[in-house]
Amino acid sequence: MGWTDDRVATLKKLWLDGLSASQIAKQLGGVTRNAVIGKVHRLGLSGRAAPSQPARPVFKAPRPARPVAAAPAAPRRMVAETVTSTPSMPMPQPVHRIEEPGSATVLTLGAHMCKWPIGDPSSDGFTFCGRRNGEIGPYCREHAQVAYQQPQSGKKKTGPTELARSLRRYI
Repeated sequence: MGWTDDRVATLKKLWLDGLSASQIAKQLGGVTRNAVIGKVHRLGLSGRAAPSQPARPVFKAPRPARPVAAAPAAPRRMVAETVTSTPSMPMPQPVHRIEEPGSATVLTLGAHMCKWPIGDPSSDGFTFCGRRNGEIGPYCREHAQVAYQQPQSGKKKTGPTELARSLRRYI
């Protein structure tokens, strides 16, 4: 379909009203968005009254944060353990103590020395542990216990609270 004088006049009016090329193509019918853009450039139409803005999705206000529930005073067991179950070994808890200044600095730290940082790196008293490192990683045995904690037992949490928590995402 050709560009008649009426269609060109309509194109100019819609362009200056701020409609996009695709909106103009839909109103004119029989032309594509690219044909409208080409005609606008050939006519030398420059500015618009107001640039078209794509419709923005309406966002919902964020939900307020849920209040943190206080932890129960004593843990409750939901299922009684049977005699046939293997007793689980309690995890050794690392002892958190205040670190004394280490024996190694950045300049004296060797390949087989514990690289656990002690103190604030921006202060003059910053050191590294400096003891002989263990079999695992760059830390001594005590610092490796803190750095590499074992995962909790493979037993999954079950019970009404876990079920309610998992169903909340679908509600």
